[in-house]
Amino acid sequence: MTVTRREFLQAGCGLAVGSALGSQLLADDKPLTIDCHTHFYDPTRPEGVPWPGKGDKVLYRTILPKDFLAQAAPLGVTKTVIVEASPWVEDNAWLLDVAAKNPSVLGIVGNLTPGKPEFAGHVKRFAANKMYRGIRINHGALKAGFDQPEFLADIRRLAEHDLELDVNGGPDMPADVARLAEKLPDLRIVINHLGNVDIDGGPAPQAWVAGMRAAAKHSRVFCKVSALVEHARPKSGEKKVPEEVDFYRPILDAIWDIFGDDRLIYGSNWPVSDNAASYRVLFSIVNQYVQARSRTAVENFFSKNSQAAYRWVSR
Repeated sequence: MTVTRREFLQAGCGLAVGSALGSQLLADDKPLTIDCHTHFYDPTRPEGVPWPGKGDKVLYRTILPKDFLAQAAPLGVTKTVIVEASPWVEDNAWLLDVAAKNPSVLGIVGNLTPGKPEFAGHVKRFAANKMYRGIRINHGALKAGFDQPEFLADIRRLAEHDLELDVNGGPDMPADVARLAEKLPDLRIVINHLGNVDIDGGPAPQAWVAGMRAAAKHSRVFCKVSALVEHARPKSGEKKVPEEVDFYRPILDAIWDIFGDDRLIYGSNWPVSDNAASYRVLFSIVNQYVQARSRTAVENFFSKNSQAAYRWVSR
């Protein structure tokens, strides 16, 4: 993707303050900007991939760090934490190999199944690699796991190995994250995709707000501002998702009011986000919003909060 300087500055924070942002991002001491939710895979491997399917015209293509950097680096986003979408155990090892060869990768969030007899061995194996920073589960597994001692014991093992837990699910998921945090206060937990709340430009749903507030009471719970454009609901008759930050402001204001500047993390959900908008557009929305807060907020959101959550090691 070719980005002009004008587009670069617009993606930062608008023409009014674009010059200041441009100097920040282009200076030798520019703040580190990390995208903490990308998916990498290669359908050309002999074994193929379990996801995405061959019929997916947007996603079924090779997606590797160089492809990500072609989109993100012109905007100042130069590092990433990968989230494994494949359920194949050995794809955790494949991603670790990708990470080892690409300094743009700070860590991976793997895909393992808590509650299975082999889980403890898998965690011990992968946690030996400093690039392995945690695993992701879905809300359904979490809800079922509250009644399974083996599941909770395996989740506890994550904390014992200094790993975190990403949780993906709908707007009712944060309330169960709060329950888990109550049971396992030493575990770092990252809520994915703002709880996949629909965004229509109006006030934040009260049930979602209540669940997020319950989760945020626990100091080791973080929230990723990711998959933003995928959950935008354009007005009737409009096909393109809104690109103006004001459309997203009610949700962003609500989540910042709940978690503050210290526990919110930037993620794109690229390349899945391509189904809704370009990388430039999604980055512009969140960047315009956070740039209006403070330099500290910018550094926390794009870098420091993710280090606290994932404990990645600089490369």
